[in-house]
Amino acid sequence: MAEDRDPQRRSGAPQEEEPAEERRELSIEERRARRSAMRASQTYARFIDHLCERGGMSPAVAQQAAVSVLCGLEQRIQVEEAHDLEAQLPRKLTELLHRCERHDAEPRPEKFGRDELLKQVGDDLALHPDAVEPVVRAVMDAVRSQISEGEAEDVSAQLPADIRHLWLPTM
Repeated sequence: MAEDRDPQRRSGAPQEEEPAEERRELSIEERRARRSAMRASQTYARFIDHLCERGGMSPAVAQQAAVSVLCGLEQRIQVEEAHDLEAQLPRKLTELLHRCERHDAEPRPEKFGRDELLKQVGDDLALHPDAVEPVVRAVMDAVRSQISEGEAEDVSAQLPADIRHLWLPTM
């Protein structure tokens, strides 16, 4: 019942994660690293939340879908463009992306179209073929929301027309 007497807990105010004495003992570099890690986590969480909302999927499925679609997308564009794209994505997402077995397996860009991309994502996520395109579109929409308009145009310019149709926003 001590929680009920604590005004911060009753008001819903955020709780401190560590005692003030402990914070003062950290070096400025350590505090900056912690703040950076916290911002990275928050940015990634917002990306996953957006994807869950857009695609109607759980966070775990959203994470798998993001990695699968981005891996396929990056296989289809030039390496330099893939690096530019990743520079604007949440750091935690790019870390997961680089764990993908196919990510750097083949020389890029590979030549494949929409059907091959949808099959790859469907296989990765064990989805029925009819369910794959909405997931791919949701991921691409979430990615575009994270990057600049110029970067979205650069990616689009490197995609074949059938994949570009998935990349572009639906009206």
